[in-house]
Amino acid sequence: MNLKLTIVLFLCSIGAISAQHKKWTLEECVAYAVEHNLTVEQYELDLKNAQIDKSDALGALLPDLNGSSSMTGSTGLSFDPTTNEPVTSTILSANGGLTSSLTLFDGLRNFHRLNRAKLNALSNQYRLDDLKDDIRLNVANAYLQILSNKESLKVFEAQFAVTEQDLKRTKELVEAGVLPKGDLLEVEATAANLEQQIVNTQNQVLISRINLAQLLQITDYENFDVLDADFEVPPSEVLTKSPKEIFAEAVTFRNDIKFSKSNIDLAEKDLDIAKGAIYPTLGAFFNYNTRYSDQGGFNTTGAFVPAESFVNQLWINDGISYGLRLDIPIFNGFGVRNNIKRSQINVEKAKLQLEQEKLDLETNINQAYVDVKSFSKAYEAAQKTLEARRLAYEYSKERYEVGLMNAFDFSQAQSRVDNAEAELIRTKYDYIFRLKVLEFYFGLPLELK
Repeated sequence: MNLKLTIVLFLCSIGAISAQHKKWTLEECVAYAVEHNLTVEQYELDLKNAQIDKSDALGALLPDLNGSSSMTGSTGLSFDPTTNEPVTSTILSANGGLTSSLTLFDGLRNFHRLNRAKLNALSNQYRLDDLKDDIRLNVANAYLQILSNKESLKVFEAQFAVTEQDLKRTKELVEAGVLPKGDLLEVEATAANLEQQIVNTQNQVLISRINLAQLLQITDYENFDVLDADFEVPPSEVLTKSPKEIFAEAVTFRNDIKFSKSNIDLAEKDLDIAKGAIYPTLGAFFNYNTRYSDQGGFNTTGAFVPAESFVNQLWINDGISYGLRLDIPIFNGFGVRNNIKRSQINVEKAKLQLEQEKLDLETNINQAYVDVKSFSKAYEAAQKTLEARRLAYEYSKERYEVGLMNAFDFSQAQSRVDNAEAELIRTKYDYIFRLKVLEFYFGLPLELK
């Protein structure tokens, strides 16, 4: 038993360690963020409330049924509830009944309320899906920022390793009298600067990891990390589309557009409900009641007859009533007419909001399209710049090693390479993110390969 317990505890500890050092992919981060986001949970509760409202609206079309009962005791002069005759005694009586009512016509407002409740549930679903879209983009941006910082860190660490070799060779040349001691100090300064850049970049990696962990509602920042991978710029079919084509496609599926359209439908249903108050309301009702008393009575011959049993009295004293009720609105201080005017205004406001959403979407797509083009050119320029800087560095290195260049100029050449590599990494991940944003507007899945 002890051996089994030890094995179980060991396996649990191994599982906990592996879970702590899990490397997250972008797809896993997006799925986790959507599932655990607090605002998403709030919107999901709003959606459940909207579905309950739909059930309420459906129930309003059905007849209601309510029961009531009471029991009364009295002493002294009172009226017998079954004979309405005055008696002087202690009376125990009871009565009960069932009542049902049904709205037959109220200007079709009950049907409009049901349709509005259905639309409201759909609108809440669109709002929830739109929030999830925003979360996906935010997570993708934070994820790519981590990868960018990690790749920059690798570059600085590699450059520092090269600088350490240069420092070793420079010491040998200074000791041999080939180079002045000032050159050694310059290379040492370059190494120290790279060490500082490594520390700063390590902090940036940590901060970017914390930012993504917060988006995912993860508090264990130290053990949270993403999968290390060097992503290249992916080919994309969206680059063959024009901004107008992307916008035309986005309007058909974007949840923010669907949400705005559903708001128009809701406003129109509110208008129908407001107009329904102009018409009369017709309702039907039905009532069944019965009663019981423990008092007897005198028959036609004058003889006293004791009270019937409880069950017999329920049958003897029961009765029903039924009928129709018609309410006709005549004057209500302009309330109905003003509500109609307000509802008409709300319809127009919802239509204007939809047009504004479309305008904002078109603007965002045009901006995303321009960003993709500009960052594509910036990325290509950064590649050419880095290639040129590396060639210049190799040439400077050869001159430095034979004493034709001083350490300061050589460190400047190396610094230019470092800056060019950092710029290449920045422009690459900026371009990837802008490309993913444009693909997202076109309806392509948000993923990295």
